[in-house]
Amino acid sequence: MKVLRAPLNGEDIYSLKTGDHVLLEGTVYAARDAAHKNMVDTIKQGGQLPFDVQGQLIYYVGPCPAPPGKVIGSAGPTTSGRMDAYAPYLIERGLKAMIGKGNRSPEVIAAMKKHRAVYLAAVGGAGAYLAARIKKVDTIAYLELGPEALLKLELEQFPCIVAIDCQGHNIYDISNDS
Repeated sequence: MKVLRAPLNGEDIYSLKTGDHVLLEGTVYAARDAAHKNMVDTIKQGGQLPFDVQGQLIYYVGPCPAPPGKVIGSAGPTTSGRMDAYAPYLIERGLKAMIGKGNRSPEVIAAMKKHRAVYLAAVGGAGAYLAARIKKVDTIAYLELGPEALLKLELEQFPCIVAIDCQGHNIYDISNDS
């Protein structure tokens, strides 16, 4: 099991291979499709993003409200394909990892290979378990989006699997299985 401390540098991800188990530590941003659309619109208009995307990770999650005594409610991954129209813009600007569930489009994989990024899968259906690994939450932009606002999370021993490495090897590609 490898431990990755966010934000990442190139060396952190170059050695990762599809199927590797990792534990994430540190600052990760959380956003879904509405926040991604806002960020890409900002990029297209020449504006400044609400955080420096260089070396960062984005977790595709829209968490449930926090119950009493907790920093966040259930926080399982959402389907990553909804961010595929937006992800290449962020990868081009230095995003190093995305966390979600499900396969990615050929355009996202091409951007990952070109700009050296990885895609990490978190276990769907384990939202309460994953929420316990989130130690702090701050809303940093797009408050009007409610649970889809852009969040800053502090993670501790957050488990993931490398689903697509920076060479484009893809855990979802079963075409070579016998």
